[in-house]
Amino acid sequence: MTSSRARDITDAIIQSAQRLADLPTQERIDALNEVRQALHRLSPMADQPIDCVLWVRADCVRGNAYNPNSVAPPEMRLLERSIEADGYTQPIVAWEDGDGLEVVDGFHRHLVGKTPEVSARLHGRLPVTIANADRTDLPDRMASTIRHNRARGEHSVAGMSEIVVELARRGKTDEWIGRELGMDPDEVRRLRQVGGLAEMFADDEFSEAWEVDNWQR
Repeated sequence: MTSSRARDITDAIIQSAQRLADLPTQERIDALNEVRQALHRLSPMADQPIDCVLWVRADCVRGNAYNPNSVAPPEMRLLERSIEADGYTQPIVAWEDGDGLEVVDGFHRHLVGKTPEVSARLHGRLPVTIANADRTDLPDRMASTIRHNRARGEHSVAGMSEIVVELARRGKTDEWIGRELGMDPDEVRRLRQVGGLAEMFADDEFSEAWEVDNWQR
């Protein structure tokens, strides 16, 4: 139950916020973003990215080059229809870098948001939440994208193989890859071989019973 002191503070904030209504649209969006960030810093849930969703200029958000998830045309049309009918019910998850924001999860939502019709409705903005601001190395970003995809059961064998190979080339051990991407050792070894590195790991052993469906869960 809200205390009288908390109610007084809330009423004062709401009353002050009413003054934003007179600002031009873009200026009002920017001001509200600043308010959300200020409230987020005070929130007991500040360690959770979803606690703060910002409306970011779409041209500041770009896709990544390592997402193995693909969406078939019918599902893409359904996503477009969902956003048209229901609006954005999930934010785009992104990382900050020197050139703006890079998508970690929500690549296709970000594409739909940049179409002319949707962009006009969103005033050229996209709903974004920032993940793991203190972990921005490429392997961390790649691992985060895979975790988001695999948690939903979305990925392709070829794309996953490229990710595993790239992480191995960047010095990440099988243990790190397995832990961060949610794979067992057989999955990691098989995907490295699918990626064309079999000659590098000829001495590795893995279960003959391993199948692609084993990691589609």
